[in-house]
Amino acid sequence: MARIMMSITPGMPSSSSSSRVSPPPPSSVSGAQSAPSSTSLPIRTIPGSYGWPLLGPLSDRLDYFWFQGPESFFKKRIEQHKSTVFRTNVPPTFPLFTGVNPNVVAVLDVKSFAHLFDMEIVEKKNILVGDFMPSTQYTGNIRTCAYLDTSEPQHAKLKNFAMDILKRSSKVWLTELLANLDTMCNTLDTDLSEKGSAGYLLPLQKCAFKFLVKALAGADTSASSEIEEYGFAMLDKWLALQLLPTVKIGVLQPLEEIFLHSFAYPFFLVSGPYNKLYEFIKKEGREVVERGMTEYGLTEDECIHNLLFVIGFNAYGGFSIFLASLLSTIGSDTTGLQERIRKEVRENGGPSLTFESVKELPLVQSVVYEVLRLNPPVPLQFARARKDFQLSSHESVFDIKKGELLCGYQPLVMKDANVFNEPETFKPDRFMGQGSELLNYLYWSNGPQTGSPSESNKQCAAKDYVTITGCLIVAYLFRRYDSITASATSITAAVKAK
Repeated sequence: MARIMMSITPGMPSSSSSSRVSPPPPSSVSGAQSAPSSTSLPIRTIPGSYGWPLLGPLSDRLDYFWFQGPESFFKKRIEQHKSTVFRTNVPPTFPLFTGVNPNVVAVLDVKSFAHLFDMEIVEKKNILVGDFMPSTQYTGNIRTCAYLDTSEPQHAKLKNFAMDILKRSSKVWLTELLANLDTMCNTLDTDLSEKGSAGYLLPLQKCAFKFLVKALAGADTSASSEIEEYGFAMLDKWLALQLLPTVKIGVLQPLEEIFLHSFAYPFFLVSGPYNKLYEFIKKEGREVVERGMTEYGLTEDECIHNLLFVIGFNAYGGFSIFLASLLSTIGSDTTGLQERIRKEVRENGGPSLTFESVKELPLVQSVVYEVLRLNPPVPLQFARARKDFQLSSHESVFDIKKGELLCGYQPLVMKDANVFNEPETFKPDRFMGQGSELLNYLYWSNGPQTGSPSESNKQCAAKDYVTITGCLIVAYLFRRYDSITASATSITAAVKAK
């Protein structure tokens, strides 16, 4: 199940109305020449096609999941069409997704991708994972905030509720994070001592689950032995069954195509565990639930199901992917990065870890941003045209019609050579100094890093909490250890701080 969690695409989509279509940064920042302005670009017909009914989507589905994989799928079509904007199909589709339209306009450079977050020209209703939407039975027959467009009145209530939860969580966020990191690292130290290596994915998920439930819902998992021991696994299964039709897992083909991508999984397979989580939050998170009801006019069901979605889909799902990427990237580095991080953390981080102390760690912050650039927790972003408009790439302008679905593959967009110098390379210093201007073009949270979440956009409510938590974890590790050697799943060596 941990393997599935590394592949799914959680996240609380959000975008900022301030994040209007932006020009590429100046060449002094990006190391690349600026593209011409939109007014001087030629108008071009969108290349590509959807192919024959049924056969075209099926062929693209097999390429996407089997023969090419998502990144190669999009790269090959960029080369074929000589354009970062083109028509194609994205799964899920035929044979048992008859109500799902796989037709999309792919937008695969930073400039065209930015249109996905301009709420004046696009909408986000029911397109979190494309035209396919998991059954609302997974969320108590309620459309949670992530599936609502900003034009829907309920969106503002739920977004403000989520932001209020996060604001109040700041009182315990740090203490709960550090306490659970202590528990996780003690487990890893024991495994290293006894076995010579320590798998970190499950301890990391347990740590994230307990910390997030306490910080966001005010609920202590120790109140239920079952939730304490298996709550994280319950969320894993709940997430996985919703998203399996959209995700390449990498198991033996054609079994993956037959059993994972051909139909939607019914909720009853995880209804028991989910209902246990619901009852746990209803009881142990009562204060937060009642605040949602009294201060935001939500029903009890709306509060609990949205709270579970924020904790499970947005926060826990996203952290499970991001923190594993962060740890494996730093742990596998052989360029001397760890020595530089250790020096910065111990010399500039102050006597104790705080939200303020990590602001004095520019290298650590840059590393966190660079990991998010290369491995964004949410690979795919979608938006539907709210009206007819003209979309600009670096090289052309394209006419988009109302109702067309736009799709951006974020890991490829974040390797745009017009914006990022040596885009395929992990550069820990990329966002330091003058490079901080590149944060205007760093997209991983349904908007740019410099955007601000609000009720009028779909920017991830916890955007800033994610980056500061990543910084705190890196700083914690290099206060505790002099060095760490890690792979994608395991720590093979850790030298305790002297």
